[in-house]
Amino acid sequence: MTQLFDLSGRTALVTGSARGIGLALAEGLASAGARVILNGTRAETVAGAVEALNAKGFDASGRAFDVTDENAVADAFAKWDEAGVAIDIVINNAGIQFRKPLVELELSDWQRVIDTNLTSAFIVSKQAAKRMIARGTGGKIVNIGSLTSEAARATVGPYTAAKGGIKMLTRAMSAEWAASNIQANAIGPGYILTDMNKPLVENATFDAWVKSSNPSQRWGKPEELVGTAVFLSSAASSYVNGQIIYVDGGWLAVL
Repeated sequence: MTQLFDLSGRTALVTGSARGIGLALAEGLASAGARVILNGTRAETVAGAVEALNAKGFDASGRAFDVTDENAVADAFAKWDEAGVAIDIVINNAGIQFRKPLVELELSDWQRVIDTNLTSAFIVSKQAAKRMIARGTGGKIVNIGSLTSEAARATVGPYTAAKGGIKMLTRAMSAEWAASNIQANAIGPGYILTDMNKPLVENATFDAWVKSSNPSQRWGKPEELVGTAVFLSSAASSYVNGQIIYVDGGWLAVL
């Protein structure tokens, strides 16, 4: 049974992985045997995260680039090609949040969230899938969605649109790439204790609402997403394609 979830010999790129959920997912895949490549926009932050994983005995490296910049992404993959690095697993985790009512939202802020949370997944996956198809060995793409892939909330319109798009982009990837033995799936985290959510955790009213509206009566932890990520990155999910798995403590079940 453990062989189904073994990622030994696999190389995984995790975007937005210098901290938070991305770093937890990278460490989880490394624990399952994968070589992991960390990514972020700040070279020093990426280097620090790589050093931390290496200190734990994991095989980790890093590359800083902007996942919304198509040329930068293409250049990163070209460099991996030159180094003989074949990426088998992609976790599209990079994301930002911006809270403002839609009628007050500037187009530039809308576009920034859409580009980071949705378009980047297309840009990175396109480069990875081209190579997976050419190698003929298949691969795994795991996109990070959200509860807002399914349910909207006020003041997070661009985030909601982007994460809803992630669900359908995942299905589009499956429709086009499944025949090449590429499984494209998504994870929809619930309310997770991350740096990005710190202002919400510290807001007593919002914190109480999260706990009272969730059957589990608590926030989730980044490490609680690892099992699903390893499953979707492994042979255990070889016939799972185009799906989004919500890891939300049961929140969507009681809407």
